[in-house]
This record gives sequence, structure tokens and C-alpha cells, in this order.
Amino acid sequence: MTLAIGMAVLAGALIGLSRQVNGRLSLAKGALGASFWNHLVGSLALGTATLLLALAGTRPDLSGLAETPAYAWAGGTLGVVFVAAGSWLVARIGATMTALLVIAGQMVSGAMIDTLCHGAEGAPLRATGVLVILAGVALASQR
Repeated sequence: MTLAIGMAVLAGALIGLSRQVNGRLSLAKGALGASFWNHLVGSLALGTATLLLALAGTRPDLSGLAETPAYAWAGGTLGVVFVAAGSWLVARIGATMTALLVIAGQMVSGAMIDTLCHGAEGAPLRATGVLVILAGVALASQR
């Protein structure tokens, strides 16, 4: 569990850093340009890592790829929209406010998805967590 928590915190820090870099790139190339370069370089990095793992004897499991449901392919498109929106927002409202609003959106949608998928058990605690996040957003937006 400690490893998972550490990885989640590291992922959050990397998201913040990535947003800042993409926000700066957005000022020069526009939000879609920043998203394009983000995904191009990311694809090259993923391809290199996959090649190195294949050379080391570890191959990605592509079995069942044809049976993948159509909605599962939406992740890449959603990622492009997410990166482009984040790049555009950081350049206009700053990294902190962008992060807070993105986290608030993630908390609201995550709580809704969990409630729809797993029922009302724990819903009051999820709702309380969402309210705390939204209160933080409101406090941070005060000048």
C-alpha cells in the first residue's frame, strides 16, 4: 500500500510538472500544438520503452486486441482533450487553480462513477470528500 501511495503522489507531481511545461508550450504553439507535441514525444518514449523491454525478452500482451470494445479506444482521444485543455488553462489561470479545478472535476466524476457502479454504500463519505475539495477550490480562488 505504501508503494501505491508513493506512486500516486509521484504521478500527481508529474502531472503538475507536465501541465506547467505544456502550458508554456501552449503560449508558443497553442493548446492543440502543445497537445500534439506532448503526445508525439510520449509516443516515441513509449515505443522506445516497449522496444527495450522486447529486446530484454518481455513482450506486450496484445492478445484479445480485436475483441476490445469500441469505448475502450476513447482513452487516447480523452487524453488529447485533457492535455490540450490543461495546457490552455495553465497559461491563463495558473498551475494551482488548474490543478484544483481538475482535481475537483475528478473527485465529482469519480464519486458519481463509484456510486453508480458500487451503490450508495460509502456515498456519504465520498460526498464529504468532494465537498472538502470544492471548499478548497473556493478558498484558493479568493484573492
